[in-house]
Amino acid sequence: MEKLVLEDFTKYKFISNTKFSPNGKNLAFVVSEMDVDENKYLSNIWLYNVDNKTINKLTAFNQESSYVWLDDENIIFSTVREEKDKKRKEKGEPFTIYYIINIKGGEAQKYFELPFFASDIEPISKDKFVVTGIYDPKYKNLENLSKEEKEKELDKLKEEKDYEVLDEIPFWSNGKGFTNKKRNRLYIYTLEDKKVTPITDELTNVEGFKLNKEKDLMLFISNTFKDKMEIRSDLYLYDLKKESLEKLTHEDPFNYVYADFLKEKIIFLGSNMKEYGINENPKFYLMDLQTKEAKQIQTDFDFSTWSSVGSDCRYGSNSEFKVENDYLYFETTEYGSSFINKIDERGKREKLTTKNGSVDGFDVFKDRIIFIGMRDVKLQELYELEGNEEKQLTTFNEWVVEEKTLSKPERITFLGKGEIEIEGWVMKPVNFEENKKYPAILDIHGGPKTVYGGDVFFHEMQYWANEGYVVMFCNPRGSDGRGDEFADIRGKYGTIDYEDIMDFVDKVLEKFSFIDENRIGVTGGSYGGYMTNWVIGHTDRFKAAASQRSIANWIAKFGTTDIGYYFVEDQQAATPWSDYEKLWFHSPMKYADNVKTPTLFIHSEEDYRCWLAEGLQMFTSLKYNGVESKLVMFRGENHELSRSGKPKHRIRRLKEITTWFDCYLK
Repeated sequence: MEKLVLEDFTKYKFISNTKFSPNGKNLAFVVSEMDVDENKYLSNIWLYNVDNKTINKLTAFNQESSYVWLDDENIIFSTVREEKDKKRKEKGEPFTIYYIINIKGGEAQKYFELPFFASDIEPISKDKFVVTGIYDPKYKNLENLSKEEKEKELDKLKEEKDYEVLDEIPFWSNGKGFTNKKRNRLYIYTLEDKKVTPITDELTNVEGFKLNKEKDLMLFISNTFKDKMEIRSDLYLYDLKKESLEKLTHEDPFNYVYADFLKEKIIFLGSNMKEYGINENPKFYLMDLQTKEAKQIQTDFDFSTWSSVGSDCRYGSNSEFKVENDYLYFETTEYGSSFINKIDERGKREKLTTKNGSVDGFDVFKDRIIFIGMRDVKLQELYELEGNEEKQLTTFNEWVVEEKTLSKPERITFLGKGEIEIEGWVMKPVNFEENKKYPAILDIHGGPKTVYGGDVFFHEMQYWANEGYVVMFCNPRGSDGRGDEFADIRGKYGTIDYEDIMDFVDKVLEKFSFIDENRIGVTGGSYGGYMTNWVIGHTDRFKAAASQRSIANWIAKFGTTDIGYYFVEDQQAATPWSDYEKLWFHSPMKYADNVKTPTLFIHSEEDYRCWLAEGLQMFTSLKYNGVESKLVMFRGENHELSRSGKPKHRIRRLKEITTWFDCYLK
């Protein structure tokens, strides 16, 4: 067995976007990998044939990740292949080109083009589609221009590239840049006359849509706003034959998570956010299509309906819901794992997968379920659920288990404050020696409403274990998987969660005598970065810290980040006007003059979730007070640096953190 090294993650395969063909005979999915030399990701569509159990690569241009089945044998996907189209893209022209490919062979051919950046598409027929795309008012006049006129208009727009006019909030979004007045708009596109018909207006942002089996009705969730986006949404029904729109919103405000057709009814999930705020777990509802009356089903349900299990070994998008066989299939996060469930119209829920780990996406056809899973500290593979048994279908990442030395996390639980059970894990160093003392790294997850899981592969943790570190991590109060009450730390950031984390460290040190308590470091990103900043201002027990994409000042975050103006009020129970002192009390910057811990800050220039200014404030505070510190900023990256950042940047990030810990802990 060889030692797992830092760069090994550049060889991993990442699986996403599983979709059965309409007849269920084939499953398409996307496999992505890194090209370090070109500093980018390569994505292609693959096929799994259900009957003969074969797996084949369908596309090879390395840029196919967004696709949909047109029929049983044809797939359409968006890409830019021709040089003339690449030049148009470089000039800033908004368009999306779809290609069609037959799964039995042959080259992909151009199918059609849309005059905007499309996001989701679903065929009504072979020449009619529902599609969502980015509406940007500055491109409004391009749609009916000739080629020459369009080029002139694009040249004029170039003169505006140095300006951003802001007149609403949020004005930017992490990973999307400035979004002022941009909306994800819903359209109908007909191939025969190349006609694009908008369904929603210029101020409505569509969050998702679903067609019924007959493809004559469509549900969609949207949010219409001007000046300030509120955290709420509406549910609409669109009749494709009558071209009529009906608002179904049953309660306002309400945050709709998902909606679909189930038999002759509508099943939807959401929350009114009254009891636990914007992170409240959704409830299930059923609405009669005739009367439009809605009623709640499964009233005792108290889980999130997605996988919030953390890992740095995923890439691409995945489906977390599917209506099939008169059931709604969905995911839940429970403790440190995620599972596939199904629920019927009566509200009867059944958990279908029972093995710990992570379900990273799935699809269902009749009684067949195929999902992307992380099992037994292994990387992603495709699995089929046969009864209660899981059958592994692929071996893309099997080499990691077969060739590399890995550390199996050991679960530890204890009763924290208020007799509440806290769950965590400890990873021994690879080639562990019983009578040797080891340095340790405490890793704090983001969210806060996410979880760590002991059965899920985490590259940076495995790498540190291979470098001779003990790695410890836990799910304190505020984490997902234990219900709303456990996750609710609104107005309590840095108090009960801090107590749980410190109690966890104490329990680990009591149980594992091989840890050198004088050589422990702490790190984390997002909420984990906030907690790292908080920890170093409240204790000197850690000899080094690495704060990533962090929060330092809740007052500043309120007015600068994409979610600040509503997240801060909801999570801290205050605004700069209602309780300035409370926001300052929960801000790590307030306690920066207490810090003695050498701290590394990692931030991305385009992180609009935990903006660069947050890291700069904490870094400046430490430097001002004479604390050894360093900030490394990554250009061209955002909040997702550690998960989907450019390969070379991800290598540099992990090198910076590890070198920092090596300097102070070894």
